[in-house]
Amino acid sequence: MYNTDTNKTKDFFENSYKNIIINEERKKELLKIADKIAKNYVFNDSHININFICTHNSRRSQLGQVWCFFAAKYFNLNINALSGGTEVTAFHRNTVQTLKEVGFTFTVEDFSHSNPTYKITCSDVDDSLLAFSKTYDNSVNTTPYIVLTTCNHADEKCPFIPEATHRFHLPYKDPKHSDGSPDQEITYLKTNSEIASEMYFLSVSYTHLRAHETPEHL
Repeated sequence: MYNTDTNKTKDFFENSYKNIIINEERKKELLKIADKIAKNYVFNDSHININFICTHNSRRSQLGQVWCFFAAKYFNLNINALSGGTEVTAFHRNTVQTLKEVGFTFTVEDFSHSNPTYKITCSDVDDSLLAFSKTYDNSVNTTPYIVLTTCNHADEKCPFIPEATHRFHLPYKDPKHSDGSPDQEITYLKTNSEIASEMYFLSVSYTHLRAHETPEHL
């Protein structure tokens, strides 16, 4: 187990939103997603499942799930964050490390050399998330769900997902290219911050749309 600093995750989440500039095209896509979440909320027992999908479910989709989970707790939203891939690998150790650096705690719940299951917690949230690499249609992923594909390959290799009520493409640059380089830590942290920022924007936009308000941050 790795310990966290009090409020470290919350501070990183808030500072990412303040410091990362989201371009207008990206904002429009995030607002489309927020609008669908708001409209579907009342038709799904006031509960929404969001499934982040990339090829290996090891980096970007895991970051998406973790920050969506955190955002839901931060804004008190009834959103269930999920993730999956088109194939199974592992929750990559560099993804684990960058999340640890911003205050998350990882406890091994089910040990496997190839694909351990982690219980993820932080001092800012009174809840936990179980995470491991899996396919997007794994039984732990509650259906139906809104799909957010986080890489082009996954978007192309998943032409039809019957469990998806809506589907959006929200790609991020893969930090994998920095593995083993001097830029590894800063590259993963940058992706970590970008995804945290966009999950903040998405959540606050959805909150305003549910209240039939124009998002103040636009």
